[in-house]
Amino acid sequence: MLKRHRIQFPKAESSNLNQDEAYFFLQGSGGQREIRFHDYDEIYQVQGLYEQIFYDRLKCSSPVKVATILESAVKQSQDNFSELRVLDLGAGNGMMGEELKEHGISRLIGVDIIPEAYEATIRDRPGLYDAYYVEDFTNLSNDKKEDIASWQCDCMVTVAALGFGDIPTKAFIEAFNIIKQQGWVAFNIKESFFDSRDDSGFSTMIRELIFSKYLDVYHIERYRHRLSIEGQPLYYFAIAGRKNANIPAGFMKT
Repeated sequence: MLKRHRIQFPKAESSNLNQDEAYFFLQGSGGQREIRFHDYDEIYQVQGLYEQIFYDRLKCSSPVKVATILESAVKQSQDNFSELRVLDLGAGNGMMGEELKEHGISRLIGVDIIPEAYEATIRDRPGLYDAYYVEDFTNLSNDKKEDIASWQCDCMVTVAALGFGDIPTKAFIEAFNIIKQQGWVAFNIKESFFDSRDDSGFSTMIRELIFSKYLDVYHIERYRHRLSIEGQPLYYFAIAGRKNANIPAGFMKT
């Protein structure tokens, strides 16, 4: 049984804090540490901490939701869901990979930019991924791109990592283009990224992609991603679709 950690949330979450600025206190033998929710490198180093915060305390449902809508989308085709070769972008410590395994996926390739994510995965979920790359997808060498492409992935998923600077627009497009033509794509985004008043690069890219010829959307659903520190629901959209063609270099300029 995993050790339970002593976690304390701030008494009142400041209304000026963005979702990625939220933080908690971790009590340990060395005293109290303040850790931001998006300081994944620190969180992953403490076994079971990520799961305790986001899944036990804040009731995150995104891996289940995204895996479910992906399976629903694939069932609308002649493809076999369990035969997909999945590229898990922003794989973290393997929560999404584990959920996909439970849904019957047998071939998984993980990608994350921080080594702590890989180290947490091999510590907590050894053997889950067929390969796990620690790479910056905004600066991928040709050799590494060919190496990852050699797995012939026909599906790309990314969960709870888009739009806060965790996975930049360029990295998302790079991963999208690595998977095979007519491959499947499933991801989630905060509901505000669909607001036309949000003119950030990622928000604009997602809206453009959904209505473009490069992706056919099969399933889109609003759902409760998790709770805030104050216990309020945070809503996201889960999206699953099929890739029609690579996204061109000038996509965001048109």
